[in-house]
Amino acid sequence: MDNSKDKILMPIIPLRDIVVFPHNVVPIFITRSQSINALNQALGDNKRLLFLTQKNMEIDNPVSEDLYRVGTVGEILQILRTADGRAKILIEGLYCADVQEFLKSGDFLRAHIVPSIPVYKASKKMEALKRSVLKQFDTYSMLSDRIPEDLFYSVKAIEDPIHLIDTIANYVSFQVKEKQVILEEIELEAKYLKLGNFMNAENEMLQLENTILSQVKTRIGKNQKEFYLNEQLKVIEKELGLDEEEDPELKELRLKMKKIPFSREAREKVEAEWNRLSRMAALSPEATVSRSYLDWLFALPWGKKTRDKLDIERAQKILDEEHYGLKKVKERILEYLAVHQLVKNPKGPILCFVGPPGVGKTSLARSIAKTLGRKFVRVSLGGVRDEAEIRGHRRTYIGSLPGRIIQNMKKAGSMNPVFLLDEVDKMTYDFHGDPSAALLEVLDPEQNFAFNDHYLDVDFDLSSVLFITTANISEDIPPTLLDRMETIRLPGYTQEEKVEISLRFLIPRQIREHGLNRKNLVFSREILSHIISNYTREAGVRNLEREIATICRKVAKEMVRAKKRWKYVLTFENVRESLGPPKFYMFNIHQAGEVGVATGLAWTEMGGEILATETSIVKGKGNLTLTGQLGDVMQESAKAALTYIRSRCVKFRISPNFYNNVDIHIHIPEGAIPKDGPSAGVTMATSILSALSSRPVRQDVAMTGEITLSGKVLKIGGVKEKILAAHRANIKTVILPSQNQDEVDDLPCAVRDNMKFILVKNLDEVLDAALLRKIRHKQGH
Repeated sequence: MDNSKDKILMPIIPLRDIVVFPHNVVPIFITRSQSINALNQALGDNKRLLFLTQKNMEIDNPVSEDLYRVGTVGEILQILRTADGRAKILIEGLYCADVQEFLKSGDFLRAHIVPSIPVYKASKKMEALKRSVLKQFDTYSMLSDRIPEDLFYSVKAIEDPIHLIDTIANYVSFQVKEKQVILEEIELEAKYLKLGNFMNAENEMLQLENTILSQVKTRIGKNQKEFYLNEQLKVIEKELGLDEEEDPELKELRLKMKKIPFSREAREKVEAEWNRLSRMAALSPEATVSRSYLDWLFALPWGKKTRDKLDIERAQKILDEEHYGLKKVKERILEYLAVHQLVKNPKGPILCFVGPPGVGKTSLARSIAKTLGRKFVRVSLGGVRDEAEIRGHRRTYIGSLPGRIIQNMKKAGSMNPVFLLDEVDKMTYDFHGDPSAALLEVLDPEQNFAFNDHYLDVDFDLSSVLFITTANISEDIPPTLLDRMETIRLPGYTQEEKVEISLRFLIPRQIREHGLNRKNLVFSREILSHIISNYTREAGVRNLEREIATICRKVAKEMVRAKKRWKYVLTFENVRESLGPPKFYMFNIHQAGEVGVATGLAWTEMGGEILATETSIVKGKGNLTLTGQLGDVMQESAKAALTYIRSRCVKFRISPNFYNNVDIHIHIPEGAIPKDGPSAGVTMATSILSALSSRPVRQDVAMTGEITLSGKVLKIGGVKEKILAAHRANIKTVILPSQNQDEVDDLPCAVRDNMKFILVKNLDEVLDAALLRKIRHKQGH
């Protein structure tokens, strides 16, 4: 150690929350730029730095006034730099130093320092102070878990009194200010006295902490002891017939238990769980689980039912007020009410509304609940893939809950609500199980009187519930589940129906929600027809309502800006200003026929669509090319159509070897959209024959149907949606398989009376009706 009193120039590293003492090895994490610069300077010199503690720990870039003037000179033993430019260093404190003068040198602080070495004389008092501090350090090591036993013995073995006091001050957990006081003291006896006072206060605080902790442990042990004694006392009092004071919460549960009309199985379960709860400690985790289980059982509507309103005339009025059309659905609800009047406890029907988005499936379920005077609950099943979502989790799992069925029965508060299972075709399954399989019990009238949720583990009666499910595609529902439901199809609305729905429901609602009234905004039927035809392309009315809402917002903005109200009668120009240019255009019907172009009809999740089919003949070697993202089934239909035409070349007056000299290219526009299905068979056959024979196809005729190699036209699905699509496109004639006669009879009168339907059994009839000039067949073949 350098004992010279000459001034030494030393780079400074400011410290937070730490005081470095001589004779100790300390790790330090350096992050500040000025400290990094001082470190680099020291590494270039003698690896020595002055470590000064900050007075205020919150300051990020301290100056000389923010630092104590007494610190420790340390030598760098080891350095580890990180990728972000920071450094971890290991230093050894060498000696204490006083700052004589601070200097600002570049990006870090320096100081002229002189060593500050404590002075002392060996004496009995010095020895007594040393022993006293060692004794207090011994007490500290026993009270605190911060001093390992081997560290204590290594400290005790230090002979030098200066080295000893620096080491003890370094390891004992004082406040920074107290450690700085010890570091600054130059007289060794005074240094020991101050350390002794600080250690005495610290030991008293540790003793108090240990006493409090011991009392808490004693109290917990005492509570456990009291619990076992109380349980024994309860048993003794029960045997002696003595009255005992019951826990208020348990008493409340017992009174509830008597009032609720549980089933026999549920009552046995509740009583057993209540007895089990009464024997548990109030704050134990098992008691919390048991209490939660009882709360769920008590919250269910055991025996509670709302009284059905069975007036058929009233029901008819409510359904007509809230929904336009949907005759078949309304008829089914009225039938249920009639049966309910004749049978005391009829089984709840399980209805499945299938139709494209926006046709009113969910709102219709709400209206049914209002008609019957029942509670209404809804569960969305879209994306559900865990069986436990339906049946619940077993109580062995932490945080387990009943499934959605039981949760919503609790929410309904009655045993006979209208229960909507929305988007039942959107469920999936994985390793957690198949939720559709769990629904088999829920939606089976022969089983759901004893539905067993995994969490409750008791049977709950769902037989009085009126279950309604909704789906866009019935084919996506598992067949076993679909078999348990009565399917009612909602095919979509005609343009006339959409106009009526807008005038009766959509426009009044949007005008009300936007703060307007009927005098402010007037929609005519012509304007509504224009919006429906040019700004929406859907089976339902959801997008139509959005367009109406857009117009209402524009009008509301103009009225607020003008600070007055007026009567705003919509015109075609106003509509274009509010909604922009038309988003869709009517299907262009050519009066003259086109060669190789036939109009088909397709079914999608959004309803029916018009599908043009084009065929072009070019010189080649008999290749068949199909474009437009056609699926496997559609490609097979094209091949079947071509084979049928080849088998009847003579009949259609086509060269028998035509396929050796030409290539046939079939294209269906909107190539970005995948297409598949067998119902385009007649359309492709007509298009191919027209292109080969140069005979035009009538463009005011749409067609659909599956074909066989022998030319038979088979029944197809989605007839209502396809016909409505043709009706929206103003196509008046549709060719259909004769086996679809029943679907034609179910069409709305406004559609059926305004269109011509050609029902065919074979492809020859299709060609006779679709080609402008009738083909004269040869005799024989």
